[in-house]
Amino acid sequence: MKKILKMKKLIPNFNEMVVYHPYIAKKARGGQFVIVRADEKGERIPLSISDYNREEGTITIVFEEAGVSTRKLAMKKEGEMLPTLAGPLGMPSVIEKFGKVLLIGGCYGIGAIYPLEKELKEMGNTVIVGIEARSSAFLFWREKHINCADAFYPLTRDGSEGLRGHVDTIIDAVLKDFGSIDRIFAIGCTLMMKKVAEKTRPLGIKTIVNLNPIMIDGTGMCGVCRVNVGGKMKFACVDGPDFDAHEVDWDVLIMRKKAYIDEELTSLMMMECMKDF
Repeated sequence: MKKILKMKKLIPNFNEMVVYHPYIAKKARGGQFVIVRADEKGERIPLSISDYNREEGTITIVFEEAGVSTRKLAMKKEGEMLPTLAGPLGMPSVIEKFGKVLLIGGCYGIGAIYPLEKELKEMGNTVIVGIEARSSAFLFWREKHINCADAFYPLTRDGSEGLRGHVDTIIDAVLKDFGSIDRIFAIGCTLMMKKVAEKTRPLGIKTIVNLNPIMIDGTGMCGVCRVNVGGKMKFACVDGPDFDAHEVDWDVLIMRKKAYIDEELTSLMMMECMKDF
């Protein structure tokens, strides 16, 4: 249990980790996450489940090296054990026969949308996938998405691959090609998801986002992951992480995510300095 079977560098600062944990693999569904610790003294961090294989008893996690904890996690080797791997946590995404569904992934979300892609396809939906990054060097899992989705739209902000622009460009392109969209799921950085919400609100397209606030225990006890949705306080770990994009108070979410950025940067710099001794 909790043995790392695969560690792979996908793109700069992004890693794919496959872990053996039959219980989590058996129960996992799209939209859920796990709590991970890189070492016995490390902090508990939430990471989205990017894939699961019930037969092999494995889950796949795609994560970015954003701070000390994820940097330590990226240093783990195949065959090593994780001291903590708890899950699956959070409410799974609601998967129904919607019709034409657009999945938008950016950053780690390029991986996190994949379970939704498979589950929506199994329900008979027309599944359209759009992934975005600042350049082609930061796009990954192309073949996995192409082999599963009915249509695939890569986008880069510099135009080095696929469409050029921002996430709203993907939505415009899909509407042009398919005429309508019945449901949108977006997973990635907060600013990207906010931009999707702003684009789809006037269009009246139901949009679901998978929020990623600061989190500690992941079971609703600490209250750190509270978000304002529809004018009410919700806990992302137990009430979500999926929420209606048009009801999220994005400004409050962004402000709360910046609460410890100075401490995180100081901790990361101290870790880098200690490598020299």
